[in-house]
Amino acid sequence: MSPILAGVLQLLALIAALALAYRPLGDYMARVYSSPKHLRVEKWIYKAIGANPTAEMRWPAYLRGVLAFSAVSVLFLYLLQRVQGSLPGSLGFSSIDPDQAFNTAASFVSNTNWQSYYGEQAMGHVVQTGGLAVQNFVSAAVGIAVAVALVRGFARSRTGELGNFWADLVRGTVRILVPISVTGAIVLVAAGAIQNFAGIHEVGQFMGGSQQWNGGAVASQEAIKELGTNGGGYFNANSAHPFENPNGFTNLFQIFLILLIPFALTRTFGRMVGSLKQGYAILATMVTIWIGFTALMMWTEFHHGGPAFDVAGGAMEGKETRFGVGGSSIFAVATTLTSTGAVNSFHSSFTGFGGGITMLGMQLGEIAPGGTGSGLYGMLIMAIIAVFIAGLMVGRTPEYLGKKIGTREIKLAACYILITPALVLCFAAAAMALPTPVNSMTNSGAHGFSEILYAYTSAANNNGSAFAGLNADTQWFNTTLGLAMLLGRFLPMVFVLALAGSLAEQKPVPATAGTLRTNKPLFTGLLVGTILIITGLTYFPALALGPLAEGLAS
Repeated sequence: MSPILAGVLQLLALIAALALAYRPLGDYMARVYSSPKHLRVEKWIYKAIGANPTAEMRWPAYLRGVLAFSAVSVLFLYLLQRVQGSLPGSLGFSSIDPDQAFNTAASFVSNTNWQSYYGEQAMGHVVQTGGLAVQNFVSAAVGIAVAVALVRGFARSRTGELGNFWADLVRGTVRILVPISVTGAIVLVAAGAIQNFAGIHEVGQFMGGSQQWNGGAVASQEAIKELGTNGGGYFNANSAHPFENPNGFTNLFQIFLILLIPFALTRTFGRMVGSLKQGYAILATMVTIWIGFTALMMWTEFHHGGPAFDVAGGAMEGKETRFGVGGSSIFAVATTLTSTGAVNSFHSSFTGFGGGITMLGMQLGEIAPGGTGSGLYGMLIMAIIAVFIAGLMVGRTPEYLGKKIGTREIKLAACYILITPALVLCFAAAAMALPTPVNSMTNSGAHGFSEILYAYTSAANNNGSAFAGLNADTQWFNTTLGLAMLLGRFLPMVFVLALAGSLAEQKPVPATAGTLRTNKPLFTGLLVGTILIITGLTYFPALALGPLAEGLAS
């Protein structure tokens, strides 16, 4: 079987599996966030944290819950790393330095999972399981909660109430993320991933020294790492490591976990607003971009440029032979079009255009299908922008799902789409202008600039993947990337929740003959075009200096 055919068959199998899971999972999540009942374990949690799950919240109160919970999480994870050296199960590792502890705490709480450390050489079992893995669950649940709050803003009228953050957080964790993660971990263990609390042991002698590996609860963390679109690996090689990702089946299964909830949330959205066709329109937009990017990536990486490529069947530098070009390309697109950041190949070794595709996927806002929750609310923001543009074309007040898109709504949507590019471009410009940060570049020219641009694109968009040719473990990068992660995660949530509150207060507007039908293919095409044009206008100059220049020169 040719490598190209193998890649296409993997993609088709993935689409089939996602299609089978789409309806039952989407409907189940809609019931989870609409049910008035609380499970017994959930009641215990509410009592422990002192929360009243039946109290409805307006958007400022909902936002305070998000920020307060996240701030406490950052502080707890920071302190846990700082005292690691005194904890049992630390495997002899010392406490983490302040700047790196801040960077890691910001990273995992913001659902970014950027890692400027070697996991197997820095973090013990307690920090990995009691700190990082816990944040993999709750940071993903926060994202889904904010998305559900925005959906309620569309679904409700004449009220500013968006639900209860604590109830949404607990339900998302207990009823969705934990059960699927347990199942996923069992599948991974059965397929060869490790799951233990073994210490450091020597596995061989080479070149006068020894190679050592430590065990860990890898399969369980791997499952939620992908399901929650987190991405932080137990080992530095991440999903290229055979302990995390042993074979072609686990590779495809991990991609399935990455895409599962973000795609299924479109059906949840359709259910909650009372129109499945609206959910299908959002799904069609996500699928169009995802398949387009995957096809373009596979073509770029399979494109032969010489005898070495002919023999290898494509650009195999930096890729695992277990997965090949096809499996690596599908994985790379899935992780950069979501907020996952997991990698099974070395993105810095992709072709110039291939590296640019991974970067562009993040710069779209990671909305195809995006992160758990963040992908849906990001796409709905872009839908509002698309409706506004269509309204300007025909001279009508724009409407979406029966809600008028007025001055307040469009200002909030505009702030949402501007904040992340501002963070990426300003931080990247500062890093290139100052004398110290550029010393971390291991490459010069266009590729070196791409390393810097990729790092801040990944951080501000809460992705977490890296070109990996950049030494990011410095005070400058640990601090600025940490700030970019926090600002890139929580500032957009402010605008999303404010928008949700504004929409919920409105009186529904009846559809007329002049209303734009947002459940038709025409709107899907308009939405795809809007996303690509806005991203292109924002990032094209920076991309032209980096991956485009490198690709045209090769």
